[in-house]
Amino acid sequence: MLGSPMVQPPALQQPAVGWPLVNGAAAPPEYDIELRNIFKMFGGQAAVRDVDFQVQKGELFSILGPSGCGKTTLLRIIAGFEEPSAGEIRIAGYSMVGVPPHRRPINTVFQSYALFGHMNVRDNVAFGLKVRGVPAAEVQERVKNALKLVRLEKLGDRHPKQLSGGQQQRVALARALVNRPRVVLLDEPLGALDLKLRKQMQVELSNLQHDLGITFVMVTHDQEEALSISDRVAVMNQGQIEQIGLPSEIYNHPATPFVADFVGDTNLFECQILDQDGAYLELKSLTGLAIVAIKPESWQKDTAAIVSVRPEKIYVSSEPIAQPFNIYRGTVNNILYMGNHYHLIVDLNTGNDRPAVRIRAMRLQQHGELPRFASTVYVHWSPDECVALARPAV
Repeated sequence: MLGSPMVQPPALQQPAVGWPLVNGAAAPPEYDIELRNIFKMFGGQAAVRDVDFQVQKGELFSILGPSGCGKTTLLRIIAGFEEPSAGEIRIAGYSMVGVPPHRRPINTVFQSYALFGHMNVRDNVAFGLKVRGVPAAEVQERVKNALKLVRLEKLGDRHPKQLSGGQQQRVALARALVNRPRVVLLDEPLGALDLKLRKQMQVELSNLQHDLGITFVMVTHDQEEALSISDRVAVMNQGQIEQIGLPSEIYNHPATPFVADFVGDTNLFECQILDQDGAYLELKSLTGLAIVAIKPESWQKDTAAIVSVRPEKIYVSSEPIAQPFNIYRGTVNNILYMGNHYHLIVDLNTGNDRPAVRIRAMRLQQHGELPRFASTVYVHWSPDECVALARPAV
C-alpha cells in the first residue's frame, strides 16, 4: 500500500476531545480528514478509484451516490474496516497507515444502528467506555450527558425493541458521541426511517452536528438529504468523485451530465455545436431542437455537449412567447399533481417529421391557470439558465 511512513500518534486520552497534540507542541491540523489518491480493488475490479479530497474540522460532509458506486466502501476505508489498495488517509494530520479502527479517533453510526437487544439504552451507550476501562463514575456521567444531547435522558432503562426508529437512531448517535471522537461517520443513518420521520431527523441531526461542532461524514443515496443538511457534498459515480461543492453549486452548476441527472430532476439534450463565438453556444440537439446556452468559462473548443435544463427553469404558456431563443411549441401530454406544484409533461414539436421531444416542466400551484391536457402550449427557457456540459468520452 502506498503512503508515507506513519508517525504513531499517542493513545487517545479522555476526557480530552479529539486527537491530542504531540507533547503539546504540534499545530492544529488544517483538515480533520484527508484522502490522497485512494484506490480499492476487489477481485481485479476497482471499487474506489483515485479519490482525493479533504474534510474541514466541524464540517458536515456528505458522500452522495447511487447504490454500488463505492461510497460505503470509502467510508469503511476511512473507519479502518477496509485497507486501501493504494493511497493514504490522514486524520487530524496523522497518517492512518497500519492504524486499526479502535485506534482511530472515529466512531461510526451504521444504517442498522447495531444496538444490543439484550441491553437497555444506558448500557448500550456505556458499552464502549466500559470496554476501554473508563472508571464507573465517569462512565455514568458521560452516558448521562450523551443521552441528554439526543433528548433520551428519560428512556435509559428501555430496551431497543421498546423504542421507535427515530429513538433507536438517537441511541446509536449517543453511543458514538459518548466516546468524544474527532469524527463521526454515518452510513445511510436515516435510511431505515419512514419519510416524515426521516425529514424530522434530518433537522435534528443537522442541529446536533452544528451544536457540537464535531466533523460528520455521511454516506447517503438520498439527494434531498445531502443537499438539505450538508456543508459540502461529494457526488460519487462508479468509484470516482465526479464533483465536490456546496449544495447550491452541485445543483445549479453540475460539473458533469451524471451530476446533473442524479441530483434533482433535469431535462438532458445531447447536442451538436453549431457556433461557439462570444458568450453563448449555439447548439442543435440530436432530436432537432435549436438551443442557445451560456458558454462555461472553462469550455474547450469543439467539445461535444449535453445541455441540462431544470424543470423549474422552464416557462410554459398557453400564448405565444416573445423571446429570441429557446422557444418551442408543444402539446401537454400529462399533468402530475405534486402537492405544492405540478409537473407538466410536454411533447415539443421538432418539425421535419421528427418524433416529438418530451420534457418535464414545473409549475407552482399559485402561478396562474394550468394549461389543459392535450392543449397547445409554448415553452421557453433562458440561455443563462440552461447548463452546457462536456459529453463524456465513450
